[in-house]
Amino acid sequence: MTHKTRITELRSQLGDQLVILGHHYQRDEVIQFTDFRGDSLKLARDAANCHRANYIVFCGVHFMAETAAILAQPGQTVLLPDSQAGCPLADMADLADVEHAWAQLGELMDVEEEVLPITYVNSTAALKAFCGKHGGAVCTSSNAEAVLKWALAQRPRVLFFPDQHLGRNTAKRMGIPAGDMLIWDPIQPFGGHDSHVLQQARIFLWRGWCGVHQRFLPEHVTTWRKRDPDIRIIVHPECRMEVVDLADEAGSTAYIIHRVEESPPGSKWAIGTEYNLVNRLRNEHPDRSINSLSPGPSYCKTMNLITLDKLAHVLDGLGRGELVNPVTVPPDVARPAGVALERMLEIRK
Repeated sequence: MTHKTRITELRSQLGDQLVILGHHYQRDEVIQFTDFRGDSLKLARDAANCHRANYIVFCGVHFMAETAAILAQPGQTVLLPDSQAGCPLADMADLADVEHAWAQLGELMDVEEEVLPITYVNSTAALKAFCGKHGGAVCTSSNAEAVLKWALAQRPRVLFFPDQHLGRNTAKRMGIPAGDMLIWDPIQPFGGHDSHVLQQARIFLWRGWCGVHQRFLPEHVTTWRKRDPDIRIIVHPECRMEVVDLADEAGSTAYIIHRVEESPPGSKWAIGTEYNLVNRLRNEHPDRSINSLSPGPSYCKTMNLITLDKLAHVLDGLGRGELVNPVTVPPDVARPAGVALERMLEIRK
């Protein structure tokens, strides 16, 4: 029996007890079996709204499954097809390093009055909880500007982690000068800066980045401009500032999809984001010219750890009454992490 046949049978057998989520960066072979596709937060909220589902299989990476577990209804279980599917960006900021940075800033200023921590949703539950405990919030690439504006209205400075590029691009779009932003290097005392410089800054940007989006370079943009002056270049705000500045547009995964879908037949696009999504957009819209911004496709290796056989393995386990790779978040972490997520949702309103 093929994996496709087995998955189809098990989905039918489990019925409303099961919901399968697929992040936009997943392989097409996996996406075809998902009940919902989207970005990490949308999927977590979709799952939480499926009140009859007992099992949520999250085809994504670990921090996404954690977020789903935090927002899940009582009695729901979140499963990850591959327990090794992590996120290198999320791993660039851990709780110990962030707490150390907070303590060091506390030697120079009253952090609880002067600094607000903001974490990108691409982070561990522990860091979301840290923000919840210290008055901060979570943000996504869609609402980073709204959250950052909210944060600066609460306190004069922000510690933004773990993605420096999203933080910098968002702050720049808000009109914050580059001189008011500093990179915080966690392996250096006080982030690599003296006290006077730190006391003048408004945005502390954690030294982290997404390997997928870091691969897009300014020369990729200029090459496309020379090749086809009619091309429209759209990139994710996790890209370097120099790439975002040269692009026609920058926006979240959902924004990129929307812009391509609403464009007229014959439109030409070079897209700076993960290749599985770019290729899917090309296949779904053959009347448009859709290309990856970089000559070498930029894949998320950990997203690609989720395969058809691993999805089938998780569902086989459910068919036997076994939980394969359950993802849980301890209550003492889930509660403050949930507070940070709820603050974000209130800001969106």
